[in-house]
Amino acid sequence: MKLFNKNKEEKKEEISKKTVSGGSGGGILGGNKSFFGSIVSVILMLLIIATAYSFFVDKKIIEEIPVSMLAQDVINGKVKQIKVEGEKLNIDYNVAESEELIKKKSKKENEASLSETLVNYGVTPEQLSVVNIEITGPTGVGYWLINLAPFLIPVLFLIFFFWFISRQVKGSGGMQAFSFGQSKARIIDPDDKNQRVVFKDVAGNKEAKEELYEIVDFLKNPKKFLDIGARIPKGLMLVGAPGTGKTLMARAVAGEASVPFFIISGSEFVEMFVGVGASRVRDLFKIAKKAAPAIIFIDEIDAVGRVRGTGVGGGNDEREQTLNQILVEMDGFEPNEKVIIIAATNRPDVLDPALLRPGRFDRRVMLNLPDIHDREAILDINIQKKPLAEDVVLRVIAERTPGFSGADLASLMNEAAILAARENRKKISQFDLVRSIEKVMLGPVRKSHLLTKKEKEITAYHEAGHALIASVLPYADPVHKVTIISRGTAGGYTLSLPIYEKHLQTKKDFLDDLAVFLGGFVVEKMIFDDITTGPSNDLQVATAIARSMVTSYGMSDIIGPVALESPTGRVQFGRGVNENEYSETMSAHIDKEVSRLMNEALERAKQVITEHKEVLHKIAKELIQNETLERKEFEKILITCGITPKKPEEDDIIKQVAKEVVVENETKKIYKK
Repeated sequence: MKLFNKNKEEKKEEISKKTVSGGSGGGILGGNKSFFGSIVSVILMLLIIATAYSFFVDKKIIEEIPVSMLAQDVINGKVKQIKVEGEKLNIDYNVAESEELIKKKSKKENEASLSETLVNYGVTPEQLSVVNIEITGPTGVGYWLINLAPFLIPVLFLIFFFWFISRQVKGSGGMQAFSFGQSKARIIDPDDKNQRVVFKDVAGNKEAKEELYEIVDFLKNPKKFLDIGARIPKGLMLVGAPGTGKTLMARAVAGEASVPFFIISGSEFVEMFVGVGASRVRDLFKIAKKAAPAIIFIDEIDAVGRVRGTGVGGGNDEREQTLNQILVEMDGFEPNEKVIIIAATNRPDVLDPALLRPGRFDRRVMLNLPDIHDREAILDINIQKKPLAEDVVLRVIAERTPGFSGADLASLMNEAAILAARENRKKISQFDLVRSIEKVMLGPVRKSHLLTKKEKEITAYHEAGHALIASVLPYADPVHKVTIISRGTAGGYTLSLPIYEKHLQTKKDFLDDLAVFLGGFVVEKMIFDDITTGPSNDLQVATAIARSMVTSYGMSDIIGPVALESPTGRVQFGRGVNENEYSETMSAHIDKEVSRLMNEALERAKQVITEHKEVLHKIAKELIQNETLERKEFEKILITCGITPKKPEEDDIIKQVAKEVVVENETKKIYKK
């Protein structure tokens, strides 16, 4: 397999958080576990309350006697004290005279006093004077509490029960019945220093930063723009491949402006119930307006912003209603409300035109993959808080990672730290960084993938073929490493990197690259008189390049300068029903032209291998013996065989250094403040 410069193939596409409202949790299973856990918790609470009640409540049964018996006991001198509470009578008996019960209760008539009642039952004033009578009238609150307690306690308990269950239900992922219409946006507070990001924390994309500085200036000094009649864009669309830092750039805008930053994903608006997404949009914009000046960031807006009316994305129209509500809310903004909407996507081609018209997302900011200077700056940011050894040279790592995104570089640094920690070292070395490049690109080494002697020989000649042709053809990139150690799905690979950062590819570049990709195929057939499954990926990549040359780049003399396929593929939903945008006759011409380019590249590869077969054998022999050849070792073999390695001319080096100085000076001027 040949590992090719990513700029020549398809480029890589891929707070403490404070909840405004709603919540997120596990799936349905997780929600059910939480729900049943809540039920068990409530039952346990009931048991604890019942147990405590049984301890604290007096278990003695107090006998209730009629008033006539009370009068008889008073006459007999058994009663010590009577407490009168309304119509209730609590009676204390003399312990010496009554050992069975010392407390009894009774009731008197409401219309008469206790004295009158007892006198009517034959108690004399002298007998009554021996008894201590206390009369206590219950207060209004106490009276009502005593009488309503049997009814209030169950009601209050039921209210508490449903409130407790509802809180648990809100936290479960599949049962958010109480917060459907509320926004699920998260907010980063401008005063939270731990979560704050500014432009100096984001390396690269200088032009994008200049565009976004206007937004920061507007949020800080809106009067300057409004006084002159200028209207700041209501929406910004951040467009770029995955990992280029769209979310980080939006956070930097909020950090520079020191305003609340609301984050939500496009998929969080959509639910299975129609109208929920539109309700969440209204709720989000309502909260943002109250917090103005503020920034709303909608990540992956293509989840709800796709072209309407195509029938793509499901049977219900929930997604379209959500998009309609976003459009309405953006039109409803006033120029002085100071709420900016920033959206991010890596699929701008599928967005609805109404979303991109002036007045909505009318400014598009492109975030490209970082060049060599940006990659070095990104690496420099990612090494913070990571101890580095003295041999680390970030410039070398930046040179060996063309096509890497910011996320790839961050992953690279993390993998290097893991490798160093795994080997019980306290500092990250250059060797760790180089190994982590290969791990990020291809995956870990497959130590269990053992080759037979014959397979190892075939793999060595295969990779030697790639490396030899790349070193001989003038427009192919020079080889930095050749190895037959398995990584990921690759049995071996050849790492070719450009001398300088390339932004354009010529037809001559592509033709040489086709020959390089077919090098392994040619060598297997010439040396072993057979073909293996090893070149399958090389053939796929080479065929894709040849077809793009014919159908997209206008590099075919027979077909001519026409673009026959869209950049995103043959099928464009909502833009037509035909799979191909050309006739069957033209399709036959395309296939014929692709086949011609591949055959011509095959003949060029055969010619190079035939002329330098001795070099091929030496490279393969070294690979079989050592398994890996770094750039210096590989170039020694080339020089020994009379092939001059590709190196930049001295004039080119001077121009490149001068260009870097100019870029650095301009950057210092822009960000001096």
